[in-house]
Amino acid sequence: MKSLIASRIVLIFVLALSISASSWAETFVYKHAAGNKYRILSVVNEDVYINRSFSHRARILNRVSVEISDADGAVAQHNATFTTSEQIIEGGESFQWSEEYTSTFGRDELGYLTIDAKYYMPVVRNVPVFPGKEVAEGETWTAMGYEMHDFRNTFGIDQPYRIPFEAHYTFLGQRQWKGKSYPVFSVSYRIFYEPEAVSGRIWPRRIMGASDQIVYWDTEVGQAAAYDESFRMIFELSNGMTVEYRGRAEAVLLESEIMKKEETAQSISDEIARLGINDASVRIVDEGIIISLENIQFQPDSAILLESEKTKLDKIGDILKQFAERDILVGGHTAMAGTAAGRMKLSQDRAASVANYLVSRGVRETSHVVVRGYGAERPVADNRSAEGMRRNRRVEITLLEN
Repeated sequence: MKSLIASRIVLIFVLALSISASSWAETFVYKHAAGNKYRILSVVNEDVYINRSFSHRARILNRVSVEISDADGAVAQHNATFTTSEQIIEGGESFQWSEEYTSTFGRDELGYLTIDAKYYMPVVRNVPVFPGKEVAEGETWTAMGYEMHDFRNTFGIDQPYRIPFEAHYTFLGQRQWKGKSYPVFSVSYRIFYEPEAVSGRIWPRRIMGASDQIVYWDTEVGQAAAYDESFRMIFELSNGMTVEYRGRAEAVLLESEIMKKEETAQSISDEIARLGINDASVRIVDEGIIISLENIQFQPDSAILLESEKTKLDKIGDILKQFAERDILVGGHTAMAGTAAGRMKLSQDRAASVANYLVSRGVRETSHVVVRGYGAERPVADNRSAEGMRRNRRVEITLLEN
């Protein structure tokens, strides 16, 4: 009998060791180094409902460029630019530039932000944050977070609008993403918020929402490598209207090497000369390197490219393929003719036409191209002369540093 009991105890002990060995434990922390640059690309696919009836479907590209300026203390300082672009699915291929925000904030190794209330971005704050200890597979923790929304155009609310919530986390162990194993955790939060009335045209009387995320954490880098999210947000407004957003989002972290601007610009200039591309120039700007295509030809008062211009764009595309790790911004410009609204629309459409052509030729995926129209706001020559107007009618392709 004693031998049988001893055998069972040994068996239980071995099983316990086996279970322990198959379990994962992780200490999650952010890692910061001054001078590091990275970008985050997220694509949101959402359906919009007005008064519970379907309104439209959209894809939103959020592009975040970040540089860590100081990491000496417990809190690392981040300087970030957030660019949002929207693609109405029924309306075309390109992501049209929508809004740009700048933000400065601190983040400690557990993920908590120190940020002035004047900043609109990032929208979701203090997510993810960590408990400051090793967590085992299946272990949970909770922390308060909040969303900040830009309701200036929507509701006439002048300041960033704060919506609090409690987030619940569970460590799920190791999972594969793009052929690599990462520690993974889930983040879920629910919102039910009845704010006080605020000044403005209308205001949200009741806010309800849900977010469920799966985060793949890169322990070596100390950042989220990627995440997937499903979400739903409902706003019941003071005028009786209900607005609902529901959909899915995914994001990926992309580390950026420092761009050698002078060397890269010279290389591009040499290629333009070698390929015999006329009316093209290269210049360095803060954002990266601009290839300016002056007097690019479209059918009169339209965004339809002439066939002769496609040959030029094929050559430009071959150059851009040499820098495939860089996103591009395609900007349209017009001369001073017609109305301001008409110029802006034409510049957007022409930029989109060039961007769509480059995408169709495999130069970039759609999510790595942003389109923006400038109208006649940024002339490079005098609009009082025919030559000046010719130069101002241009498309510029910016190879973005970060």
